[in-house]
Amino acid sequence: MSVPMLETCGLKKYFKVKNGLLHAVDGVDLRIEKGETLGVVGESGCGKSTLGRTVLQLIKPTDGTVKFQGKEITGLSRHELKRLRRDMQIIFQDPYSSLNPRMSVQELIAEPILINKVCRSHSDTFRLVAELMDTVGLDQRLSGSYPHELDGGRRQRIGIARALALNPQFVVCDEPVSALDVSIQAQILNLLMDLQEERGLTYMFITHDLSVVRHISKNIAVMYLGKCVELCPSKELFKNPLHPYTQALLQAVPIPRSEMKYKEMEVLNGEVSSPVNPKPGCRFAARCKYCRPECREGELPLKDMGEGHWVSCRLYETGTEGGDAT
Repeated sequence: MSVPMLETCGLKKYFKVKNGLLHAVDGVDLRIEKGETLGVVGESGCGKSTLGRTVLQLIKPTDGTVKFQGKEITGLSRHELKRLRRDMQIIFQDPYSSLNPRMSVQELIAEPILINKVCRSHSDTFRLVAELMDTVGLDQRLSGSYPHELDGGRRQRIGIARALALNPQFVVCDEPVSALDVSIQAQILNLLMDLQEERGLTYMFITHDLSVVRHISKNIAVMYLGKCVELCPSKELFKNPLHPYTQALLQAVPIPRSEMKYKEMEVLNGEVSSPVNPKPGCRFAARCKYCRPECREGELPLKDMGEGHWVSCRLYETGTEGGDAT
């Protein structure tokens, strides 16, 4: 069996708050093969962005392990992490706040190249910058422009160019199109898929938009309050969603067809559970119409339902037991 590009086991990240510990990421097991895209979806506050940053060690995990190309990286020193980050990059959600407003487009793209001493001379550096601008679709005439002079799509292309500057193998895309207009979203998504094909990149694509994640991902992980509640191939998720939360998410996706009849949407009742010192049991129980008393008792690991489909729900206790979501 080949070594995956990225693998997490029991990954946890807790934050100390006034009333206890906020369980942002709580025991997540994931596996991403080389050249594939894993989509991570869920409501705002479910911990998906924290998961991406913890995987990259931008935030130190509370517990659990992260393996990159088979090597454990959670205990690496700052110097070792600096070398590793040439292979692991991130595209941030907001292309404006993630860029230094005092730097031009050329300077922004050149910054990681200069810091990591990729090129021997400044002329080589700016030749590489020009190549990166062409790669992401930025006109050379914009090299002296500043972020505030550009629209959201061009700013996000700068962020993508910065992420590609060190020729990484793995990129966390943290909602890279959520702040953009729909037409620009399509351009950026197509660009990311083209780059993946050309460079053999591996993505963790974080988003709250299921229609977007369906377009780009091979596998999808659904998160709810720090937990991964369902994990399966993209086509399987849309064809046969098992977890009640996943079913509710899919029902909320608008259908862009005027000739279709009105689709009655099921409204989730109940309050969202607090991620601070959460009680044992399923965290979706308070909003689930299928909730049973045993749903509020103990932790329930992901279970293998066949065909690479994993789910964490008492409704499927008769399913085959699984060790981790691979």
